[in-house]
Amino acid sequence: MSKVLEVTPPIKSSPDKFYDFFKYHFSDLITIFPASFKSVQILEGEDGKVGCVKLWNYVIGGISMMITLRTEAINDAERSITYKALDGDLIKLYKVFQFTITPGNGVAKWTIVYEKASELVPPPEIYGVFSIAITEVVDLYLLTH
Repeated sequence: MSKVLEVTPPIKSSPDKFYDFFKYHFSDLITIFPASFKSVQILEGEDGKVGCVKLWNYVIGGISMMITLRTEAINDAERSITYKALDGDLIKLYKVFQFTITPGNGVAKWTIVYEKASELVPPPEIYGVFSIAITEVVDLYLLTH
C-alpha cells in the first residue's frame, strides 16, 4: 500500500523559474550541489519531455547511492513534474518511489509517494529533508543567476 510524504519548503524565486529548472535543467544539480550530486547521465529521451530516463549518482546521509529516474508526468498548467524511480539502491528499500515537485507562490511542494519493500524499512523521511536541502540550493541559485 502506497503512502505519501509531503514537504513544503519556502522559496523566494519565481515559481516559473523554479519549475523550469526542474523541467529543463535538473541535471545542473551536479554543478550547483556537488556535495550531494556526483554524476548524471541521460539514458533515453531528452530534458523537458515525459519519458526522459536518467541515471543519477548521489550522496545522502553520507551514503553513496545510484538511482534511475524517469520523468513520469509534466503539467505546465499546474507547474508540476513527477519523477519515478525505476532502478537503483532506493528500489531495494521501496517497491514504489516517485516524487512530484509543484512550486507555488512562496513554496515548493514535494510529494513523495512510496511503498516500503518490507515493514522493517523506515519511511523515507531522509528524502523529505533532502528535498528541503535541494530546494534551498536551487532557490539560492535561481536568485543569483
